[in-house]
Amino acid sequence: METILFLAHTETDGTLGRPAREALTAARQLAEAAAGAPFVIGLLGANTEPAAAQVAGAGAARVLAATDERLAQPRYASDALAAQALCQAANATVVIAPATARFNRVLPGVSHRLGGAVDTHVSEIAPEGDGLQVVRWFYRQRLRGRLSRTARPWILLVDPGCFPAWTGESGAAAAEAVSVAFDDQPLRTEVTGIKAPAEDAQTIRPDADLLFVAGAGWTKQQADGQAHVPEAERLILDFLKLTRASLGSSKSLVEIGGEGQEVLSFLTHLNQIGQTGATPRHPKGLSTCCHGEEPHTVGWRFITERRAINLDANCGWARGKADVLYVADAFAVMRRVNELLAAAPAAE
Repeated sequence: METILFLAHTETDGTLGRPAREALTAARQLAEAAAGAPFVIGLLGANTEPAAAQVAGAGAARVLAATDERLAQPRYASDALAAQALCQAANATVVIAPATARFNRVLPGVSHRLGGAVDTHVSEIAPEGDGLQVVRWFYRQRLRGRLSRTARPWILLVDPGCFPAWTGESGAAAAEAVSVAFDDQPLRTEVTGIKAPAEDAQTIRPDADLLFVAGAGWTKQQADGQAHVPEAERLILDFLKLTRASLGSSKSLVEIGGEGQEVLSFLTHLNQIGQTGATPRHPKGLSTCCHGEEPHTVGWRFITERRAINLDANCGWARGKADVLYVADAFAVMRRVNELLAAAPAAE
């Protein structure tokens, strides 16, 4: 019989973030489907009490916690030691964890230390006979595969957006302390501080309700025969500031700087959406000045509601890729939208 461990790291305030609560839902569903399988929760961080209270109603037989100030910041050496200790304390055969940047870097190494196996980009987990099957993505989420493994422990990193976040009631939970042998391995990396852009300069927001994607049309000649890149930058940044949306871009817009054309100064390859870029998950998406061809729209496969603005009524978005297509000038539309958004607080 499998022993299922839900493994998570806490946020700076000691609670569990949304990706962790989504992975907790996946772990609970597996524990319920595999009736009788022991279900354990493992937490690591500088402060785990708030997280332990969050998961008090999750139905776990045990709650384990590795709590230490050295786990306050992401660091491979300390995170790997703590994760390994929690897996061993739980006698886990299946470990379900959120696919955060912190765990994606650490848990593959932990699986090697434990002599097990690991799979990332997991989107479905279900018992199959006496074993277990998972569905995961390959090649930048372009291909789906169904597989099972005999190696144990099997660590599964669940992609955000694949399961609803756990919303059960919190309560009092007495977590069992798990000691971590930090002294057995030197911690050579020290976090001395964090440098981050100003909040208004941050354009990639994975938790935003809306994905706004800019296409190359923003930098092309407009009806008057001139390009209006400074105005395009102002319209886009004002919209992002007013809505707190996340910004994406087509590949052509990111790369036209190499062709000697003027580009939007705030775009990088990190904003790129599509076959050679990211595949984000947002409830809503708005594409502007994009053609909507397959290499780009493949990055929209997980967007629930898709809308587009384009002057060409025959563009790719009109051929079944957008729920709503506005045949209009994106400059005029976004100018008016920003005016309405800016006036909304005053109207209230």
